[in-house]
Amino acid sequence: MADLQEIIAEPPGIGEVLDVAGLFTRAAPIEMEIGCGKGGFLLRRAREHPQRNYFAIEWASKYYTYAADRFRRWGLDNVRLMRTDARHLMTHQFPNAVLSVLHVYHPDPWPKKRHHKRRLFNAEFVDAAVGALIPGARWAVQTDHAEYAEIIQGLLLNHPQLEPMEFDDPEFGTTDERTETNFEVKYLRQGRHIYRLAVRKRR
Repeated sequence: MADLQEIIAEPPGIGEVLDVAGLFTRAAPIEMEIGCGKGGFLLRRAREHPQRNYFAIEWASKYYTYAADRFRRWGLDNVRLMRTDARHLMTHQFPNAVLSVLHVYHPDPWPKKRHHKRRLFNAEFVDAAVGALIPGARWAVQTDHAEYAEIIQGLLLNHPQLEPMEFDDPEFGTTDERTETNFEVKYLRQGRHIYRLAVRKRR
C-alpha cells in the first residue's frame, strides 16, 4: 500500500526537467490529468487499470490535499500527485514523448477578459503538451464555458500534429459522453451544457 510520501511528487527545481517516468516504481504507459480536483476520475482510472501509471496536477490546496489522502486510503501505488502551476510545468519543465493519454476536464475559464492571460490553454501550452504526447496518444478536453471551448477547439483542431477522434471511448474513461468528474456532475445538475473534444497526436 502506498503512503503519502510515495503519492506526493515534488515539483522540479528551477531549470530542471521533470523525470515523469522516474516518479514511478515500474515502467508503464503514463496517463496525466491536469486539474484532478478531488481525484474521482483518476481514482477510477487507477483502480480499473493497475497496469498503467497515473500522474495528476492540482493547484487548489484543499482539492490537492483531499485527493492525495483519497489515493492513499485506496492504497494506490500507480498514482502520483503534484501541486504546481500546470502551464509553467508543461511549457518549461516537461519532457517530450512520455504521455500516452492527457486529460484536461473543466480548466478554470477565467471568464473576465482581464484574466484571460491566466488561462491554461494558449498556443505555447498546446505546443508543449503535444510535444509531451507519444505518437498516437489521446488528449481529451471538456468545459462548460462556450467561449473558452471555442478557443480550445481552434487551438487543438488547427494544430498540425493533432487530428480529431471520438470523445466516447470506455478504454479512456468516457462512456455516453460522461467522465463523471465532480465538476461535470455538478454542472449537469445545474443544467449547463458541456463541450467535449478529443484529439490524437498523429503517428
